[in-house]
Amino acid sequence: MNKRWVTLIAIATMATTMLSACGGDKEEEKTAAAEDLNSTLELTWLNILHTASPPTDTIKSLLEEYTNSKITFNWVPDASKEERITTALASGELADIVTLTMMTNSSVRSSLKSGLFWDVGPYLSEFSNLAKIAPELKEAASIEGVLYGVPFQKNLARSGLIFRKDWLDKLGLPVPKTLDEVYEVARAFTEDDPDGNGVKDTTGFGDRSELKYSSFKTLSSYFGTPNGWKVDDSGKFIPEFDTTEYMDTMNFSKKLYENGYLAQDFAVTAKTDQQQQFAQGKTGIYTGMVDISSLRTLAQDLQPGMELVPVNKISNGDGQYHIWSEGSGIGGLMAFPKSEVKTEAELKRLLKFVNDLIDEKAFMLMTGGIEGTHYEYDENGAFKILNTELWQADVQPFSSSRPSEIAYTLKDANPEKQLANELIRENDKFAVLDPTVPLDSATNNEQGTELQKIITDATFKYIMGQSDEAAFKKAVQTWKDSGGTKITEEYEAAYKLTQK
Repeated sequence: MNKRWVTLIAIATMATTMLSACGGDKEEEKTAAAEDLNSTLELTWLNILHTASPPTDTIKSLLEEYTNSKITFNWVPDASKEERITTALASGELADIVTLTMMTNSSVRSSLKSGLFWDVGPYLSEFSNLAKIAPELKEAASIEGVLYGVPFQKNLARSGLIFRKDWLDKLGLPVPKTLDEVYEVARAFTEDDPDGNGVKDTTGFGDRSELKYSSFKTLSSYFGTPNGWKVDDSGKFIPEFDTTEYMDTMNFSKKLYENGYLAQDFAVTAKTDQQQQFAQGKTGIYTGMVDISSLRTLAQDLQPGMELVPVNKISNGDGQYHIWSEGSGIGGLMAFPKSEVKTEAELKRLLKFVNDLIDEKAFMLMTGGIEGTHYEYDENGAFKILNTELWQADVQPFSSSRPSEIAYTLKDANPEKQLANELIRENDKFAVLDPTVPLDSATNNEQGTELQKIITDATFKYIMGQSDEAAFKKAVQTWKDSGGTKITEEYEAAYKLTQK
């Protein structure tokens, strides 16, 4: 080896050693700082953005002050979360905290099971707010008994319908209580000129290009369709789309569509466009009670006489109520990747941060903002937004990042919103849980998302009259033959273990 190469190798070795030492020193400093749970915490957070723009720094600064932290957010728009999050998981380009909301996504479940994230279960009892997370919620958020992050706590079921109350009153229709009455309202909102402009330019149901958050999943609950899977007394699993109730829902939706009572462009309509259609007075029924404030805000300059009524109890004529629960009260996980959070001390400091976000002070900052600036309490103690535009810019993006939405109850000064909140809480009484939430299927982790597309496409085609029952059942058989049968067997085996 010549002298020049020896010199270069020596320099490179020295540089590597120095860099390694620097990196090690930095990690040691980070760990040492984390040993003190009250130390200043610098963290990165890969988080989901449910609004058009990220928040200003107003509330972020106050949260940093309250939690003694310095937060760097990497916001991922909700519309692109599937692509962005799965790419981040695959590439390992993560953050100290990663918000995972797609708990049934194949890539997400595979990453969780691979050991990429810390099991936080053994640590929650050390923190006052995290220790209060109900055992059933921790079980629902776990995979095979392992809790791979702090669960976002929500009400069990937030779904329901919103109707134009002023249109109902104009047409002399009562607030519907049965599926037949819902159909009659959809017909009347389409054919009987509910806006009184003399033009047939309205449609009953607005909707969007998905099954879960569109009218379909909610209507299927009203028909008594199981949430994801039906489990019989012998432990046999039957997918929801292989039940009579699912077929009844498809026939109901198909009848709405072929008569023009369901928006004809629903299969290509995004959520924001569906909301705009409602706010502009083009449609009169909206699925999702939780959006009632957003609809009111969007419509304030477009539909000055608009009145809304949320409805959560629609029966199939038998007086029984059902509504599907998303995640059994779990909105996802705040997960901590081992690649970023190296030591137990660092994990505990981050858990202290999450625990502090559940304190009432932080909850109110992320819910209402600053009292007197963004909100106030009226003479009846009801919560009221003072400046909607300012609240949307400073506060709204944080509201969906609250680790718990159920820790505190606010009385809303908006009677429509207050009623929606009460109905969402009432949904707990008849929420239908997905039995597979705490279970695991390796095949579903690998193929579940792709296989679901077979059913989604077949359902859309049936509703739109592009296929018949035989074609739909053929698609179900394709699902089974492509991996669905194996998924069923794996869930049955996992369920059997939980029954011992």
